Amino acid sequence: MADFNTIAQQFVEFYYNTFDQDRNKLAALYRENSMLTFETGATLGMSAILEKLTTLQFERVKHQVATLDAQPSNESGGILVLVTGALLVDEEQRPMKYTQIFQLMPDGAGSYFVFNDIFKLIYG
Repeated sequence: MADFNTIAQQFVEFYYNTFDQDRNKLAALYRENSMLTFETGATLGMSAILEKLTTLQFERVKHQVATLDAQPSNESGGILVLVTGALLVDEEQRPMKYTQIFQLMPDGAGSYFVFNDIFKLIYG
């Protein structure tokens, strides 16, 4: 099996490409016990998370990853992933900086799902 850094890099590339192209397709990455904190609001469960992500107030977005750090996170094979970067939204020319943390857990079928997801814009 691939090491945690490789898995984290593949996940982040897939996640942001999917987010930028069709957020509806992110549903497969979450489960009913997954939690998303987007800025200050927490959302529990795949359906609620997908609703949150697909109703964000922009039409187009492009993530630019600046850094990616990963660590094994527990004895069950989880992976903690920290991403920093910038995103361009709609016609905005000035990118907004962000940080995002993912707690990936094995799904029992050789892949991973997002157990925890915390997203914050960095102001200032």
